[in-house]
Amino acid sequence: MSTSDLALFGGPRAVPEGLIKPWPEIRDEDKQAVMRVLDRGILWGAAGPEARTFEQEWADRLRIGYCLTSNSGTAALHMAVASVGIGPGDEVITTPFSWTSTATCILHHNAIPVFADIDPRTYNIDPQSIEERITPRTKAIIPVHLYGLAVDVDAILDIAQRHGLYVIEDCCQAHGAEYKGQHVGTFGHVAAFSLNGNKNLSAGEGGMLVTNDERIWQQAARLQQFGERRVKDGSREYNAYGMGWMYRTNEMSAAFARSQLSRLDETLHVIRENAAHLTSELDGSLTYQTPLEPPDRKHSFYRYSMLFTPERAGIDVPVEVFVQKVRAALSAEGVNVGRAEFVIPSMTLFQEQTGYGRGCPWTCQHYEGAVEYRAEDYPVALDTIKRLVSVIGLKPPNGRKLMDSYIAAFHKVFGSLDEVLEAQ
Repeated sequence: MSTSDLALFGGPRAVPEGLIKPWPEIRDEDKQAVMRVLDRGILWGAAGPEARTFEQEWADRLRIGYCLTSNSGTAALHMAVASVGIGPGDEVITTPFSWTSTATCILHHNAIPVFADIDPRTYNIDPQSIEERITPRTKAIIPVHLYGLAVDVDAILDIAQRHGLYVIEDCCQAHGAEYKGQHVGTFGHVAAFSLNGNKNLSAGEGGMLVTNDERIWQQAARLQQFGERRVKDGSREYNAYGMGWMYRTNEMSAAFARSQLSRLDETLHVIRENAAHLTSELDGSLTYQTPLEPPDRKHSFYRYSMLFTPERAGIDVPVEVFVQKVRAALSAEGVNVGRAEFVIPSMTLFQEQTGYGRGCPWTCQHYEGAVEYRAEDYPVALDTIKRLVSVIGLKPPNGRKLMDSYIAAFHKVFGSLDEVLEAQ
């Protein structure tokens, strides 16, 4: 293949312009759901009919007792932290390899994030590393079902039971993911989901908290609405029993989410078919690894994440250079690729430990420990972030035609690696 064949050097793209369709897919029924709200004239409120019905529908899908909507997944995570009584001076163990909110939700309630390393093939938190971080101050674990793949649930629940810890599932990327035939979000004491615009279930923005514990649901509801008690009929006494952050959602977002939920199974089917097709055509290369799906889990592929491994193919190029050049070549071919940029503890917030100001919560009198955040303490996460590239665009209406174009782009780029790696 000559250099002129690569889009990087001016050749034709493998993925034609305009082939990738945006997400979420907005259909007439979605527009009608939003118009239903406008026609009704109820746009907000503690007992908005769309939000309340959506809560029940999501709880029914998960076969769980209680659901509480919020205006973001971050808010749902904060409500979850507060709902189990985590507070100043407590430590919560979580993963360094996630979205920032997984850790900042702990800070939101004046507690201390402690990071454990990850598994090199699932990218999820490593149970053994959790064990190594437990102290007398540890109160909870926040495992993340990253990219839509469930964590090793049994191992984490075993650790939590032996040490008397709460488990808060971060399911913000994992709608539809399963572990041993059971929905994620139903294993721990409480769980949080996101409805952000790029999630498999989208409302633009929004979130949900779920639990089987009425006490936890009540505690979370205080944060959701001004510190008030939640009454099922929506009535209010306007008395604050604790701190509240006003995390309610709005009726139009809830209506849109309900419409999207009605076809979530269809959405997941398309995503999984697209992922399976990519894996069947791309698996087996020494230069990268396709996503792992253990036999006891059902992946929902929020992201189709591939790990680049040039050294396995005998390519003597620094990993960072290899990834940078291959990403550029794939992007030039029209593949929508993304990557994470930080392990969370390497972010400025954790390096400087400024927190709320004056170093709180780390320097507050309630915290009797000391924690130092060094990226090198999480070698697997640090190595993974250098190598991981996510292929985006598996959600409907994108289908086999786009996946075949992606496959052609991969074959094109990896069939001309020498030229790609020599490019300036």
